[in-house]
Amino acid sequence: MKENPASVNSILVRCPNWVGDIVMATPVFACLRENFPNALIAACIKQYAQGIIEGSPWFDRIIACNDKTYAGFKQTVKDIRRIRPDMAIVLPNSIRSFLSVWLGGVRNIYGYKRNFRSLFLAGGPSPIRDIAGKVRPMAMLDYYLELCRFLDLKLPAYPRPELFVSDSLRAKGERLLRSYQIEPNDIVVGLNPGASFGSSKCWPAEYFAELAGLIKSQFECKIILFVGPGEEGIAEAIVKNCRVPVVNTGPDRVDLATLKPLIKRCSILITNDTGPRHFAVAFGIPVVVIMGPTNPLYTSANLDKTVVIRRELDCSPCHKKVCPTDHRCMTEIRPEMVFGEVKKMLGRPKKG
Repeated sequence: MKENPASVNSILVRCPNWVGDIVMATPVFACLRENFPNALIAACIKQYAQGIIEGSPWFDRIIACNDKTYAGFKQTVKDIRRIRPDMAIVLPNSIRSFLSVWLGGVRNIYGYKRNFRSLFLAGGPSPIRDIAGKVRPMAMLDYYLELCRFLDLKLPAYPRPELFVSDSLRAKGERLLRSYQIEPNDIVVGLNPGASFGSSKCWPAEYFAELAGLIKSQFECKIILFVGPGEEGIAEAIVKNCRVPVVNTGPDRVDLATLKPLIKRCSILITNDTGPRHFAVAFGIPVVVIMGPTNPLYTSANLDKTVVIRRELDCSPCHKKVCPTDHRCMTEIRPEMVFGEVKKMLGRPKKG
């Protein structure tokens, strides 16, 4: 082990920025807590994402990371300095994420050796590259755990994402579900039509509406529509095109913490390749992922209850936020194709 647990009193973890990446990094959080049981472990995480790790046993302190503005960057540095970490694990690859930690006074910083920050790290693995020198895609869960392996830590035998729901959060979720008239014995189908990454990841709203109709035609169930900030228009379009009842959570402004008990209640989740997909994986909920512009290798771990539907095209994966052409990587995935997978996962139809 490159760090003696007895000599480490405090650890800072600079968490990833994207929702899904945070969930896929949870085995790292658990690994650090197991290997450093007596250390104070602090998470430096974007303020909007703090609800994801709420209720977990991993962290003793949370630092809001608002480093996109000069004032926010200065505050983040100041907050890091207050806890005087003995070491830090920086999970994002950016220079900015490293700088806030380094300026915060931490000298034993571990992270991937990328960009000029490699010169200032105490250590870390180098990403695997192909013959052309490009970083080779790999499952982000494994990518993050390589940092723990580099530190010679005891790794989890079967690493899986994990999320926690506190008693108060569970009660809040139950109140919302009752307000939606969702009963304990109901089959609940979750639809997640948005993606903060960009419109290229979004399956058409009319397809979600058609899929809802197909599901209701064969299954006695409740369909719930999960709506994130800025996704209200997508939700309204789905409801407008829907010929069956759909619960629209948009007006309730469900945050990432409250989303956890709601997704945990689902019998199945149908989603674009975005953050809530990983909530379902963490809770062991069957999930159908409609994937377009992203590389499936980045999320290729823990797929035992996941079906990924995608089209192999010359232009994909492009990782562009907005499709510059005809968006066929998503439009060629028809509702009937998705419904076929939903039927397999839900089992025998409850109607007819």
